[in-house]
Amino acid sequence: MMSSELSKVQKRGPMRYPASETAEKHKRILEEATRLFRERGFSGVSVSEIMKATGLTHGPFYNHFASKEELMAESVAQGFRVTLDGIDESFNSEESRAQYLDRYLSAKHRDDPGNGCLMAALASEVRQEPQVRGPFTANLKAVIEKMASYLTMRGKHSARGESIRTLASTVGALVLARAVDDEDFSEEILREVRQGL
Repeated sequence: MMSSELSKVQKRGPMRYPASETAEKHKRILEEATRLFRERGFSGVSVSEIMKATGLTHGPFYNHFASKEELMAESVAQGFRVTLDGIDESFNSEESRAQYLDRYLSAKHRDDPGNGCLMAALASEVRQEPQVRGPFTANLKAVIEKMASYLTMRGKHSARGESIRTLASTVGALVLARAVDDEDFSEEILREVRQGL
């Protein structure tokens, strides 16, 4: 390349990628971060590890996110989008609700936090992350409202109340089942909550 051509390239600045490629990279970063955060927690994963998992170098991270905290907040929103998308299928009948409870309160789900429920994996950490609490709160309210829209009034309890009880029971059961070091006890927790709901 001649010096005048090199000079023209240098003046143009860094190469730009097509918008579709940039969007795909953003999506990959977000998906890997969401998985890794669920597996190891917010503080258990570095930006470098996330970028390595996507097959990218550390440098381009800041082209997509202003900070790790911004990525954490967006990961929470992403995890809740998956939950919200699944509610229509999981709560549209008593049979589908029972199947959902069987899947959610299972040893398979317990043993795979990276691909499981964001709430059960990260709720205890969210309270320590001010930038994440707002998105978590807004999305939790949306999940409760959407679940409530499928739950009929049962006795004196409201559908919203039933939604909150169901969510708190299932998420809490999964958290406890993951925390104990006794397999039989862990399975008992999951079974008892499943039967109680």
